[in-house]
Formats: sequence, structure tokens, C-alpha cells
Amino acid sequence: MSIDLKQLSAHLQLSTTTVSRALNGFPEVSERTRERVMEAARQLGYQPNIGARRLAIGRAEAVGIVYPLEAGDLGDPRFLEIIEGISDRMDDANIELLLVSAREKAELQSYQRLVKSRRVDGLIVSRTRVIDPRIDYLLSAEIPFVAHGRSESLTDYPWFDFDNQSGVEMAVQELLKLGHRTIAYVHAPMSLNFALQRYLGFEKTMQAAGINEYSKYVYLAGMNRRSGYEVVQRILNANPRPTAIIVDNNLCGVGIVRGLIDAQITLNKDIAVVVYDGVPVDTLLPGHAIASIEQPTAYEAGKKMADMLLTLIKGEELEERNVLWQPKFVAAKPIAAVP
Repeated sequence: MSIDLKQLSAHLQLSTTTVSRALNGFPEVSERTRERVMEAARQLGYQPNIGARRLAIGRAEAVGIVYPLEAGDLGDPRFLEIIEGISDRMDDANIELLLVSAREKAELQSYQRLVKSRRVDGLIVSRTRVIDPRIDYLLSAEIPFVAHGRSESLTDYPWFDFDNQSGVEMAVQELLKLGHRTIAYVHAPMSLNFALQRYLGFEKTMQAAGINEYSKYVYLAGMNRRSGYEVVQRILNANPRPTAIIVDNNLCGVGIVRGLIDAQITLNKDIAVVVYDGVPVDTLLPGHAIASIEQPTAYEAGKKMADMLLTLIKGEELEERNVLWQPKFVAAKPIAAVP
């Protein structure tokens, strides 16, 4: 059996204001009174009114992520690891995490509803865009937020990101060392900031190597397995056929790997394949291997973004407003040279 605040106050013969302040850690309550209140609350099974508590302290005790979820995202281990890292860190702080699914074109309205209804104390902005109205809105709303990625906004704001350009540069350099010159590049829409950054790494490194016809082998695909699978035949029909493929995201990468295997292509022998973030082990068959551009653990990245947001919600300054982690190139064993 549980009791409410009024019953707990009557039992202690204290005012509801004093008991509420003791339960919520207000400094003007003496330590002796606080201990007495907390002990009685434990013994009597006091259950706080969450809504009333949030109203009293002026916080929602929740943070949000608005995400245009596609079916592939729920099967993407990297996405789930990031969410797990954020969720675990928020749970440690007794903060709820709201994951709001929205159609891509309706994302901004979802942010506006969350902010105006005061349902969250802060937000994490996923998959930033080159031109990002979500960032502009949150800056004008003056609500704490951390962006997972950068945009071209001229206003300083807190973000966490990986060095996307550097990751692809490393991959191209490794392929060039092995003699590859005809390299296909498959990318997500370049309105997404990570996709633009990764493409710039590809373009810069190919140009520096004096390879001027690289643009003939650049393919746009959606961030899902089907798009990756469907682009495979276009790559295989190219003349001359590419000897290597770089894919800028793992969701599309899974589809490309399956498409190549179904076309009787032996990965890392007939064609070298590099996928940003890699693919699940069960995607490959015996005798096949791919290289990858690996980023630091997604779980730790989620925790880092959560820590940044919690600091901002407390009204404190971040030690680093802009955090950039470095990726690394992981070769297949061994990565294929030119056939």
C-alpha cells in the first residue's frame, strides 16, 4: 500500500511544503528533517506524483530525439547502440528519453510541438543536414540541444560528430595503394551533412591522385537495403567495370553486399568493397570479406551526447562545445588488390 504527499505530511506532522522540499533536495531544509522525511517515505511506501513534481521544479525531466525512422533503422545495430548509450546515461540521471518518430517532411513540426508543450528539457538532433531548419529553430527557441553532426549554420551551437571526410580519405588511399583506379562510390542524399562530408573526402583524394573520371562512378542510393541492392547492377554494367566500391553508410552497404553475392561476385577477390560502419557478420558468406571505416563505439558516442545535453540542461558551460572523434580504416583479410 502506498501513500501520497498529503498523507506523508500528516504522518510526520509537517507541512506539505516542508515535506515536498525535503523530498526534492531543497537546501533550506535541515539535514535532520530531510533524513526523517526520507526514512518515513521509505517505510510507508510513498509514491511521488510525477506530474506535480515536474510542475514544482519547473522541468519535464525528459529529453527527446525526433527521428524519421525507416524499417532499416530498427535493424541497424549502430543506431540501436547510440540509443542505448543515450538511454543508459539518462536513466542514471533519472531522466526519461522520448524517441519520437516523424515523417521526414514533418520533423520540424515535431520539434515545435515538443518545445511548445514543454514536454522535454532538451533535445538531441539526429542526422544533421547541410541546411538545417531544425537547428535554426532550436537556437531561436533557446532550448538546450546537442546536434549529432554539423551543419552550415553560421551560429555556434553544441555538436558531436565523427570526422567523416577523413574516414573516406583513408579508404580511398588504401585502395589506391593496391592499384585500384576505377572506384565506384555509393552515397546517401548529400542534403545530409555526413554524406556531403564523406563525398568530399572521396572527391579530394581521387583528384589528388590525378583520377579525373571518378564522377562517372558516383551513385546515389537511399539509406536502406533495397536501394543498395538495386544499384549493384548499374555498377556491374559500367564499362570499364569498377574494381572497388566504397559505400558511405551501412544500411545501403548491406544491400550492396547481398546484391554482389547474388550476382556471383566474390567480395574481396572479384571486387574490393569498403562500407562505412561495416555490415553485420551474418550478411557475409564464407569466402567473402569486406573492409570498413570504423568509428569509435556507438554506445560511447551516445553516452557522450547525453553527457553534453545533461550539462546544458543544468545551465553549465561545456568544456568542449564541438566534439570530433576520429574513425579508423579496418582492412579485409586481406583487402583485394586489382584482379
